[in-house]
Amino acid sequence: MLPTLNGRIQTRVLALGVIGCFVALIITPLLPTGSLSLGQAYRVTLSVLLGTVLVGVLWELLYHFLQQFRWEKDWPTLFGFLTMVNEGALMWVLVRYTTVVLPESLHPSLTAFLIQFIVTWIVFWLIVNGPMRVVFHRWRFQGGRFV
Repeated sequence: MLPTLNGRIQTRVLALGVIGCFVALIITPLLPTGSLSLGQAYRVTLSVLLGTVLVGVLWELLYHFLQQFRWEKDWPTLFGFLTMVNEGALMWVLVRYTTVVLPESLHPSLTAFLIQFIVTWIVFWLIVNGPMRVVFHRWRFQGGRFV
């Protein structure tokens, strides 16, 4: 069964929130954050994560619209992985060149942003497309919805 729009949004919010927080807790002390304290570094990584989750809901709406032009109304699994590029580029613009996500004094370096975003996305993608499908086997038959 194909995930519904509602199911994809729920999966993105819940899984990226849980997995992203776990990844952020582990990698934040290792990121090249320059003169930021550890508390400020966590504020940056968790703010980027929250922004990614919220903007991701808007991406899901766009992806759903584009999928309506495909015969099977779904993306190949690799497309789900490659969306990292466009979502990461938009988040970088929002994080670095606006104060929507973070105040100007806390803008991360490109290196720190890329490490966090890429590691989080890869771990998220691997878990959602691997162990999550095994552990929550009924989740797939409910269109990806958790409730």
